[in-house]
Amino acid sequence: MDEPSSPSLSLAALAVVVGVAQILLAIVGVDPYALALAWPLGEDPWTLLTSVFAHSGPGHLLSNLIGLVVVGLFLERRTSPARFYAFFLATGIVAGVMEVTVSTLVFDHRAAVLGASGAVFALFGYVLGGNRLTEFVAGGITVSPVVQLGVLLVVAAGLTLATAGPQTALIAHFTGLAVGVLAGRRHLLRSSTSPSSAHYSRR
Repeated sequence: MDEPSSPSLSLAALAVVVGVAQILLAIVGVDPYALALAWPLGEDPWTLLTSVFAHSGPGHLLSNLIGLVVVGLFLERRTSPARFYAFFLATGIVAGVMEVTVSTLVFDHRAAVLGASGAVFALFGYVLGGNRLTEFVAGGITVSPVVQLGVLLVVAAGLTLATAGPQTALIAHFTGLAVGVLAGRRHLLRSSTSPSSAHYSRR
C-alpha cells in the first residue's frame, strides 16, 4: 500500500499555488489582497479560508512554509491527516478572525490579514504545550493547573513579542500560540490510528 501523502507538504503546495494565483491576479489588474480577511467578516466569507493561504509576498510565504514544514512534518506523524488538516485550518481561521476583530473593535483600526502564520504558530504552540518535557515540568510543580496554564500563556506572549516587526499580525500570532498550547495540553491531535502509531508499533 502506498504511503499517505504528507499533510504539511500538501498544505505548503496549496499555499504556493495561491501565491502564484496572487501574482497572476496582479498581472491582470485584480488586487491580490482581495484574498485577505477583513472586517466585517460576513462581507467576503470566502476570505476566512483564502486568507490562510494567501501571503503578502515571497518572503512572507517562504518564512511560513519553513515553519509549517519543520514543525508540521514532526507533528503530523503523531496524528491523522484529517485531524492535522482540521487543526491547521481551524486555528488559521480563528487567528485571522481574532486579528481583524480585535484590531477593529478594540483598537479602532480596520486591518486586513493574510498568511498562514496563525496556524503555524498554533503548531508551535501545540508542541510547546504537549511535549513530554513540558508535562514533566508541569507535573513536578505544585501549583494549580490554572497557574500552569497562565505561565504557558505568558511564554506564548513572550514568543509572540519576539516576532514583532512591521505589519506583523501579533494578535493572530498570539492567538495561534495560545490555542496551540491549550490543544497541546489536551493532546487534541493524539490519534491511536495515525500512520505514525502503526509505523512505530512495528519497531
